[in-house]
This record gives sequence, structure tokens and C-alpha cells, in this order.
Amino acid sequence: MQHDKRRSVSPAQIRADKDPIRLLLVDDEPILLASLEALLAPYDYLILSSEDGGGALRLLAEHRIDLVLLDLGLPDISGHQVMDGMHAMGHDAEVIVVSGNSDIDSAIGALRRGAYDYVRKPYEPEDLIQKVQNVLAKRRLERENQQIRSRLADSEQMYRYLVDASPDLIYMLDPWGNFSYVNERAESLLGYDQSDLIGRHFVELMHEDDISLAHYVFNERRRGPRAARNVELRLRCAPGYAERNHTAADGYITISLNATGVYSQKSSDGREDLFLGTYGVARDVSDRKRAEARVAYHAYYDPLTDLPNRVLFNDRLSLALIQSHRHGEQLSLVFLDLDRFKSINDTLGHVKGDELLREVSLRLKAAVRKTDTLARLGGDEFAIFLPDVGSRQEAEATVRKILEELRRPFYLDEQECYVSCSVGMAHYPQDGTTPVSLLRRADMAMYHVKDEGKNGFAHFSHDMQYAADHTLALESELHRALERKEFEMYYQPQYKVGPLEMVGCEALIRWHHPQRGLLTAGEFIGLAEEAGMIEDLCRWSLRQVCKDLHKWRAHDMENFRVAVNISPKYLERPNFVEEVLANLQEFQIDPATLELEITENICIRHVAETIGKLEELARCGLNIAIDDFGTRYSSLNYLHRLPFHTIKIDQSFVRDVDENTTRAPVITAIIAIAKGLDLNVVAEGVETSAQMRFLESLGCPEMQGHFFSDAVPAAEIALRLPALARLAPLEAMTLI
Repeated sequence: MQHDKRRSVSPAQIRADKDPIRLLLVDDEPILLASLEALLAPYDYLILSSEDGGGALRLLAEHRIDLVLLDLGLPDISGHQVMDGMHAMGHDAEVIVVSGNSDIDSAIGALRRGAYDYVRKPYEPEDLIQKVQNVLAKRRLERENQQIRSRLADSEQMYRYLVDASPDLIYMLDPWGNFSYVNERAESLLGYDQSDLIGRHFVELMHEDDISLAHYVFNERRRGPRAARNVELRLRCAPGYAERNHTAADGYITISLNATGVYSQKSSDGREDLFLGTYGVARDVSDRKRAEARVAYHAYYDPLTDLPNRVLFNDRLSLALIQSHRHGEQLSLVFLDLDRFKSINDTLGHVKGDELLREVSLRLKAAVRKTDTLARLGGDEFAIFLPDVGSRQEAEATVRKILEELRRPFYLDEQECYVSCSVGMAHYPQDGTTPVSLLRRADMAMYHVKDEGKNGFAHFSHDMQYAADHTLALESELHRALERKEFEMYYQPQYKVGPLEMVGCEALIRWHHPQRGLLTAGEFIGLAEEAGMIEDLCRWSLRQVCKDLHKWRAHDMENFRVAVNISPKYLERPNFVEEVLANLQEFQIDPATLELEITENICIRHVAETIGKLEELARCGLNIAIDDFGTRYSSLNYLHRLPFHTIKIDQSFVRDVDENTTRAPVITAIIAIAKGLDLNVVAEGVETSAQMRFLESLGCPEMQGHFFSDAVPAAEIALRLPALARLAPLEAMTLI
């Protein structure tokens, strides 16, 4: 029989109770059960009771029991058998035997079965209560210890999981520097099994260059703020692992290490802490180091040719200049620029252009000494400095070797091509003492070679510096000249021979320079093209010519025309035709009085576009002249297709004519072509009567040049128009 006389609760209520202390009283005498319950009632235990062994085992199976007060003499089974049943079901309840049996064997049997104590009836209540409280206190402590051990085991398992699953290498060293622990990351990071490293000295894993540092940081003894933080070291991988793991370069990985010394707590007698070893965490930073190396490489090297770039070149040059100054040596700087590289790049494509640059760099390397530094500064520009050269001739020898190397053909996918280079040289200390000054002056010498025809070399001279300074100042002043209205249009008359008559003039721009006086177009037009101002100058010239024509309307302008030079860049403008026609309309100009002069190269570059624009202007009544005919391509096909009215014979052909000249095939051919195409012909640069008579004998109808008149301001042309409509014979003419 089983019951709970103190609390009348159901099993569900017992299970739902907030984890009370449960006592099971087992005795076959109801009176003793009742007395025990009364004795324990003040302590707020949840008490269950049973008058036989079977009932006790059922209650033990159904409930968590903390303590069993068990009588050995039970009607069905003995108390010993109850204890055996408890062991069989794995119940951990404590047992205090309360029995009237004084047999020693019974007591020994109970204690052997794990009973906490043996109390004989009759008992002292205080003694029994004390024993109950003692066993429950012991059980509470054991339970708390078990919970602590469980939490500790869980924490240790979690820590071990975190350590083994960590992406970092975590290790412990003993006081002698041998591995006492490494986590599983050692295998994936270094290729070593954990057991392979235990007991091995850390030095065996170190790069030989890092061993000295590792003695202080990998085997760290310091702790706190002084301990190693983010120190980079290289660790050796297991043999063969580097080949399988691409992150390990040359058999090593780079780690960032944090380590600290581990010490025992200071003893009560005040002795110093005992050093137990080193705890460290190493993170693989190999990918980051490679990325940093790539960034550093691109910062100092040209990725296309693997040559130093401008930054590294300047740095090395600075050091070389210091060395040259210290030892009293000369140094030569060579600046190279490939000729016609842009045309090769445009024709064959950028991929082939890059391939050509790589091939050029290899030949340049072969031509210089090991002590020289070769760099690619950008595009098709290279630079070399030659330290410790005895003379300019020694530097020239290297340059001649370079030019000879580049004369050999290059083969790009079996396509043969040739490339030359222009080379400028500057020398320390004569031409400069800093990298900037030497590079600038070698660059000047290189451009001097470009201007002289390319494919050669030149030494810097101070004349080049003067010319460069002059050009730079002129360019700066040129930008302000339009705003300051320093330009003026001059006009050189054009004459028809037999009888001599002024039939037109060519507009020639002049610059009233504040310091240098009147500058002709030849002194600044080339600079304007380089500075990107040529379109503005052409636009101003066209408008100014139209203004002057408007002023001359009061004069006899019949069969009179004014020619104005048009830059190819201006003609290429999409709205070029509209601008020309807008000027004619604004100033009410007869289109027949305006002639546009263009050069041959615009015909070659943009045939279809040029034909369309010129035909539209010709339909509007404008005259079109081809300037400097015979000096460039001279394509008869283009001459036939384009709507030209006039061919101008370049002064270079006229210049060689003198009193002894009997034949001039080029001039004769040009005049014949013009007649065959029904075009007008104007010869430029006529400076002598012999040239005039010779051209007249060949049938050239119109001429201009200093022999007739210099270029004069617009006001002077206005004065001549009425008086010079018909001139006296040439011999009586006063030259201007």
C-alpha cells in the first residue's frame, strides 16, 4: 500500500510542483509512518509513503525521490531487495535505513548497498532529523557539483569546438618551447597532423630569417599590454603541402601572431608566478600579403613590361645622383620615344601595340648594362640612367646600340613591322642635378630630334632650353591674345599678269605681341595647333575677313576675291558650313568674293565628309582653292572629285627659279593639270622679276609674293582698290 498522508496530491500535481525535495517513507507499521510524517512535517518536504516494498518500488519508478527512509522488515520483500531494485532501475535516491533489526549483518548489507546511514528503532527524533538534513545537504552539494561539472564539460566541449573550428591556428607551448597543444587548423593551414607537432620545438616551423624574432614573440613570455600583437612571421608547411595548396608560396605561409605568456597564480608564500608556457593565435594573412605585394608592384612597376615605372625610376635616380655627387662621377639620362607608334597601334590594334612594347622593352634590356636602370614612363616613352659614365661618348655608345637593336624588324603574329625611336640625352652635373631637371632636359633633346626628322639622338643644349622657354611663354601669351584683341588681319595682293592687275588677296593673320612686336603666322600657327587654339583662330580669321569685305563694298569688287586659310580641324567641325554661311549673311558678303584655302591632307583624311561640305559651299557660290599643291599626296583623283576652283603652286617650287632656269617640270605639270581641269592657278612666293617672267612664260595667270607686295593691313588694301584696278607696267611699279 502506498499513500501520502501529509499532502493529498495527485501524481500530476507532484510532477508539476516546483522541484520540491521528495522523501519516501517505507514502513509496514502505519503508526510509525504517521509519526515519521509528523516529525518531518515542519520542513516542507513532499512526502510519499508506502507500507510494502512493491509499492515503494512503484513510487520510485514514477517520481524523482531524493531520500528514502526504509525499513528492512517489509511484508512482501525485504528492504535489501528494495535497495537492489533501486540499483536495477538506476535510481540515485539516498537511503537511510530505519529498522528495528539489530542484526549486524543486516546493517552491513544495507551499507554495502549504498545506504547513507543505519538508524535503529527506537531512535532519537533529533538524531534522525539531523541525519536527514545531513544527507539532503550532501545530496544538494553533489547535485550542485554535478551541475558545475556538467556546465564545465559543456563549456569545455564548446571551447574545444570553437578552437578546432577556428580559422586561426591556436597553439600552446611548454616552458621549453615545445608544442603541447595545436588545434585542427594546423592540418589545413600547414599540412601537419596535430600529433605530428606535439612535442616538436617551434623553431622547426620558422622561416630561417624569422627565427630571431620568433624567439621573442612566438615563444612569448610577456603578458598584458607588452605581449606580442599582430606580429608577422612565416611558417614552414609540411613537405609537399605547398604544391597542393596554392596559398603557400615557396613552402611558407605568412601569419599575423598574437601571443601571451601563461603563468600560474602567485602562491600564498609570495613566490613569483610559475611560467607555464605560451598561448598563441596565428591568423593566415598570406592572401593579404600577396594582395599588398601586387599593389606595391603596381605602384612601382609597369605591369605590361615588368620594368620600373616613373615613381621607382625617380626614386632610384635620386639615389644614383647622391652616389654620383659623393664619388664625383658623371651620370647620363637617356629619354626615348618610339616613332610612329600611334600609327602602328591604330593599324594593328592595341593588343599588338602592347606586344610591340614588350618586345621593345626586351631589346632595350639587352642593350643596357646591368648597373643601368631602364624604366617605362608611360605610353611609348622609356627612360634609362647610366651611372658612372666616363664621357658623353660612352653614353652615345649605349644609345647607338639601342638604335641598332631597334632597326631589326619586329614580328607580330608573323607580320613584319619596323619601329625607330627618337632619343634625348642629359648629363649630370652639366645639364641638371635633380631627377626633374634631368628628365625635363632629356625630354627637350628628344623632341628636338623629333623636330629634326626622328630616328636619332641629341644631347641637351641650352639653346633647346631657351627655345622651350620661349615656346612656353608664347603659348601662355597666345591664350590671352584673343581676349586682348592683339590679332590683326593683313592681306597680300594677288596679281594677274599681262596686263598686271590686282585680282584678289590672301588673308594672313598677324599678332601684335606686346614685347616682340609684329609676329607672322609662321611664328605661332604651329603652336596654336598644338595648344588646341587653331579652331578659335580660324573662326576669328573668317569673321574678320568678312568684316573687312563688308567695309570694302564701296569699292569696285567685281572679279575680286579674298582667300582665307582654313585649318583641317576647323573644316572637320560638324557646323563648319553653317558658320561660314552665317558670316556671309551677317555681313552681307557676295559669296563669289570669298575663297577658302584648304591643304591636300584634309582631302586624304576625310574624303566623303570633305566633298560634301565643299560641294555645299561651292553651290552657294564660294570659291575653293587647294593650297601648297604638289607638296603632299597630290592625288589627281581627289583633285578631280573635289569642287576646286584654284590650285596654288607652293613657293618651295618657285624659290629655285632664277635667271638661268629653262625648265621646271613640277611647275609645268601643275599648270598643265590646272588647264586640263579648267582650274585657275596662283603661284606663291614670287620674289624676283626673273621668277615672274618664267612663270608667265609657262602660262601661269596669277601670282603673289614680295616682288609685288608684302602683306599689308586692311586699310591699305582699301586705299589700293580704286587706284590699283589697272596698273602701269611692272618696271614703273613702286614695290611696297
